[in-house]
Amino acid sequence: MVRITDQEGSKFDTTVDVVWKYLGDPNAHGGAHRNSRNRSVKPLTDTSFVVSWEQNMNGNWVKVANRVTLFPPLGMVAEALEGPLAGSKMFTVYTPHGSQTEVAVYGDMRSAMVLDAQLEGVVRAAWEAAFNEDSAGIREFAKRSK
Repeated sequence: MVRITDQEGSKFDTTVDVVWKYLGDPNAHGGAHRNSRNRSVKPLTDTSFVVSWEQNMNGNWVKVANRVTLFPPLGMVAEALEGPLAGSKMFTVYTPHGSQTEVAVYGDMRSAMVLDAQLEGVVRAAWEAAFNEDSAGIREFAKRSK
């Protein structure tokens, strides 16, 4: 297990309200993540669901599933149920800063496939890729939503 905190001041260039609308739009949000396919969402409650997909990892398609619980406007919790990070738990917190929204992620990460010594680098690279894809997706979503 590796505890990872990423609160380096990453910000989306839009309000927290737009961030939540984007996250709630499966076409906009799911479509932003280009290394994934065959996305499905199974609702559990009004604020909780299981999202699954296939993720391209080093040229191989790997099945991934997360249970996600939303706590708008504060953030969300994701629990990895299936895939290389199964057993991991992540908290994402969204903090409004006027016309921007700061993103901080806290994770209790584990993997049966990646050694602990390498896990932090793998996770940070994945979080950075997801942030960059979401940043671009949010920009497009905000343009279309005006």
